Order: sequence, then C-alpha cells, then structure tokens
Amino acid sequence: MPRQRTTRRGFLNQAGSFMALAAANMGGALPLQALNQNTQLKIRSVEAYPIYINERSEGLLEPPSFDDDNDPDRWRFGGPFEQLPSAIISIIKTNEGLTGFGMGAGGSAAVEIINGHLRHLLMNANPLNVEQLWDQMYTSGVFYGRRGVFAMALSAVDNALWDIAGKYSGLPVHELIGGAGRDRIEIYQTNGNFLEGKARGVKNFKRTTYGGPRTPKPVLDNFVNSVLEARDQLGANVRIMTDCVSRDGTVEWALPFCERLKEANLYFMEELLSPDDVFGYAELVNRVGKKGEGWTRIACGEHEYTEHGFKVLVGLGSADILQPDITWCGGTTAGRRISAIVEEAGLELIPHRGASCWGFPIALTSLSCSMAESFPEGSAILDAMSCRVEDGYVLAPSEPGFGHSLTEEMVFDSRLKPENK
Repeated sequence: MPRQRTTRRGFLNQAGSFMALAAANMGGALPLQALNQNTQLKIRSVEAYPIYINERSEGLLEPPSFDDDNDPDRWRFGGPFEQLPSAIISIIKTNEGLTGFGMGAGGSAAVEIINGHLRHLLMNANPLNVEQLWDQMYTSGVFYGRRGVFAMALSAVDNALWDIAGKYSGLPVHELIGGAGRDRIEIYQTNGNFLEGKARGVKNFKRTTYGGPRTPKPVLDNFVNSVLEARDQLGANVRIMTDCVSRDGTVEWALPFCERLKEANLYFMEELLSPDDVFGYAELVNRVGKKGEGWTRIACGEHEYTEHGFKVLVGLGSADILQPDITWCGGTTAGRRISAIVEEAGLELIPHRGASCWGFPIALTSLSCSMAESFPEGSAILDAMSCRVEDGYVLAPSEPGFGHSLTEEMVFDSRLKPENK
C-alpha cells in the first residue's frame, strides 16, 4: 500500500512537538531529522551560474595585460576563479515546487564541478538530508578538492539546500540552526566614508589595503596615516580594524607594520600573511595578538576551507579571530562545524561578510560573534543577498530560508555584462 503523502501544512502541524523539543533542548533549533519524517521531498534539478556582481567582476571579462615581468599588477592578479569576483549562484528545485538559492564562487570552474560532479549526488536525494549530503559531496571530492574551487562550489549547493530546508519548515535559517537568543548584531563597515557611517549609527569600521613586502612605501604610509586619522576623527570608543588582504606578507614585514599602527588601538588586524603561512600567523598571535598579551587581535580564515582547515588554525593558535566566508568555506554546514570548533577553543568567530544573508545565520548563532561585516555600497544582486541594516545593526530576517530576494530572472540577468543589460 503506498505511503500517504504529507502536505507542508500538515507536516508543520505534526512537527509542533519537535519545535517544543528544540526550544527546550537546542536553543530553538528544529532538528533536520524531524523535518525528514513523513516527507517525499526530492531534488529534481540542480543548476549553477556565474554572476556579475559589480565592477570587481570586470577583471574576469577580459584577459590582463602587463608591462613586463616585474609589473606589480602580476602579484595582484587573481585570475577568473578568485572568490568574490567569480561568484556563482546555485539553483536547486524539488518535486514539491520549492526552489533553493545558494551563493558560492569559482566561476565557470565551480559550475563545471557542480554540473559534472555534485549534481549526480544530489539528483533524486532528499534535500533535507543536508549534512549527510555535505559529507557525501566532500568525501567524493576529497582526492582532488579539499580546498579552493571545489569547496566554493560545495558552498553554493549546500547553501541552496539550507534555503530549501528553511522554506520547507517555514523558518529562517538562523532559527532552523538555533541557539541565537538575539535578533540583531552590530555591523562593522568596511571602507567608505567613516564619518558618514558614524552618523548612521555605525560603531565599528575597517580600512583595507593591499599590504606586503612588495607594497610601495608611499602606499603603506598613506594607509597608516589614514587609519591614524580615522582614530582621531572617530574617537576612542569606536572599534577600528585593518585588513591587508595580503597574499605574500611575511612575519618580518608584518611586525614593524603592526608596530606603526599600535597607537590606533585596533580591535583586530586581518590577513597580514599568506593564508598558507599558518605557523607565521601563530607567531604573530604570540608576539602581537591578545593571546600573547599583545595590543591587538590577529584575524584570518577568510581564505580557509572546511572544518579541517580551521582545526589546523585553531590547533596551532594561528588566530585570535576566525573569519570563514560561508559562500567559500563549504557553506552553512561547514560554517556550523567551524563555529563549534572556534567556540570550544574560546576564540572569536566573525564571519567574512557576516551581514550578507549567507553569513548572517552563522554570525547570529555564534555566541562569540560581536560584529557582522557590511559594505556601504553594493549592486542590485548583492543588495538582494544582504540583510537589512538599521541604526548600526544588521537585523535578522523573518522570511523562511535565508531571507534573500533572489529570483531566477535576477540570476539570469546578472550573467550579462552591464552594458548589455
């Protein structure tokens, strides 16, 4: 005799007891095991598309030109698969009409991984088995993709699955994973006009540069002066941070650079070294960071991947603050596991782009997270994936899933060059 199909409304009525159990035992989280009962939900299609997000994507449209072998731009060229400029959106549809959207990165290379590999593990699977599917996908690619483009492709489909789980349950993802006890976080503004931001209620600011041994001295001098000027303008009670976005920084270069900014009383200094220099980061933590009784906190992890990479950073003491990007590190499933590792170690978790709809659930539900990164200017599609900011706080969305306003039409249109729109 065929099993009787349960409607979404009927399921939600049956799931009341699970919600009560979750509220009592899991800080409000609805166990995905509860969602899996009495459902015939199946994945019917998996698609992924590179998207044009803003002018940072322009560099992917035309091949670069360099003056000579020593052109400084050679050291900054990230190629067509570099993270934010190469953003992708995965769209997963189910047999019951639910559509999940998930952001990742890696451009056409990540799309090929999804279409040629991960799609085959997802088709006809129950999308509510999110963590099991993550483990299967990660394991299937472990011999060629533990980091980088594979993890960024995995992020896109994992986030789309969590979007489906939230929409199926009728809950925002941050409530589905539970444990928040709050509905807002202070933002920190990266770049832009700091005084204008302060007038809007922002209390935390970050200034970025491209720092490293090859950075011309006048460029670093201007950056140091701008940070010290910001401290004078904003006052002592405002948190200020810096980000070097460094690919080639060394401990020998970073230590005197940090010393120059000591009087700015920075809350953290981010990405002073190459992400591969985990031992160098540990040395900085001991000599400059709070763990070593220094004058600032050392932050990294934006370019690290999965729980396994973060176990290395935490185990070696390579950071005071860990900064996973949920659209790169392996998605929300990876973000939850990374958060648990960081919290258990007594460190701080401040996700990269934490005010985006993808980063916010992990930021909100990580007890050590005190700030969510926000940018003063975006684009239409970035705005569709950003949480609402008000009076210096990013607010929790109430819509099911990630609370974005993406549509298939918006994703399709974003594949075009701006001049062709």
